[in-house]
This record gives sequence, C-alpha cells and structure tokens, in this order.
Amino acid sequence: MKDNMTNLPDTVTDETWIILGATSSMARAFARKVASEGAFVLLAGRDMEDLERSATDMRARGQHAEAIKFDARNPKTFDPIIDRVSEVVGVINAAVFVGSMPPQDAIDEDPSLIDGTVMDSYAGPARFLQKLAPVIEARGAGTVVGVGSVAGDRGRIGNYVYGSAKAGFATYLSGLRNRLTRAGGHVVTVKPGFVDTAMTWDVEGMFLVATPEKVAGDISNAVKKKKNVIYTPFFWRYIMLIIRHIPEFIFKKMSI
Repeated sequence: MKDNMTNLPDTVTDETWIILGATSSMARAFARKVASEGAFVLLAGRDMEDLERSATDMRARGQHAEAIKFDARNPKTFDPIIDRVSEVVGVINAAVFVGSMPPQDAIDEDPSLIDGTVMDSYAGPARFLQKLAPVIEARGAGTVVGVGSVAGDRGRIGNYVYGSAKAGFATYLSGLRNRLTRAGGHVVTVKPGFVDTAMTWDVEGMFLVATPEKVAGDISNAVKKKKNVIYTPFFWRYIMLIIRHIPEFIFKKMSI
C-alpha cells in the first residue's frame, strides 16, 4: 500500500486527508465525502479492524484509502502518520474527530477520568497537530479541521469537564490558525450541536439532533469557503449566543 501512497493514480487529486478518530459516524461521513471528490484518505484510529473494513469498502468503490493506527493517549502512534504523509505529494490536510465524554456523574465519582477526557478531546490531538504543522508550512498549503463542541462555549453542570477540554481545544485551534495562515494553510474550528453519534446515545435532554451526513456537508462547505469557525447546524450559533449571555447569577441555578 505504501507504493500506492507515493504514486497516486492520475485520477486522484494531489490532496490527502488524515482523518483522526475515523471510526466515529461524523468522521466516516466526512471521509466518504472527501474521498468521493478524489482525495486520498488516511483513516486513523484505535480500532484497526473497523478501520480496515472501512478502507476496504472505500477501495471497492474506486476510492483511495488506507487504515493506520492512532491513539490520542499514545504519542508513539503519531510519528508513523507524519512519516507516511511526508511520502505523499501534494496538499496534506487533517480532520480531528477525536474525543471522549464520560458522564459527568461518573467523573464526579472517579476524578481520574478527567485525564483521559482531556487527552482524547484536547491534549492528544493538539500534540499531533504540533507535529503536522511544519509539514503544512513546508508545503505552503493545507487545512486542519478541528471538531470541538458547543459544550465548550460555556461550562454547564451536565458536562463541564468535557466542555472545558473542548474549550481548550478551540483556543488551541485559534492560535494554530494564526500560525498556519502565515504559511498558506488554514484551520477551521467546528462546533457541532447534538449529533446522532455513539457519544450521544442515551443522553437525556437531546433536541434538534443532526445527522452525521449533515455535519460532514457543513464541514466540507466550510473548508472550501475557508471559514474560520462554524456551528453546525447553523442555528446553534444563535442558541449558544443566548446561552453565553445569560447572567451568571441566573445561569448557575439552571440545569441546561
């Protein structure tokens, strides 16, 4: 497969997408979309059997994909991805769909769960992107998509640990955007509302739930238009605008 990466067929555009957390439903939908447009897709995650099935399915459709190991908690998995994309010609992009959200009451009982939540949702992806940034800068082009959450806009009683990790990731992406813009790159920060994924199954109080395909389409449009920050679906921008402006003395009494 290595030769296929270094010598991509003429039918493939000179564009590669690294999809971190590629077993999530949002990531799958986005990977299928960019692959259908001719990009080479590197499916990265922990469950290699799942990723291999996805890559095989995409290749059967005439698309170009490969599975590779990525674990946000294991930095030893980072360099092989960087080495692999360094062998590919053209533009290198990355989309980060990694994250974990243990129930807040579980974290309250076992604060050690904070470590994994922060590593999955912020620290691990940020550490990987620090390694990828020089590759993008050297090529003078490339897009990073960082998937955060509306939960990062304000700390809420139901998921404030997860929200704080995503808030940190959003701030990191803002700084990375400032850096890569100077070299011809770009960073899109994505803040989804409720999406029909494994992470939100059985979560109470869900409303206005979007499909992974809808989110993937919004992300693709944002990449093409070089948007800086998007909410998806779009109306979450206005929902969170209201939530952010609720006075603290009122907000701290609310259960939203």
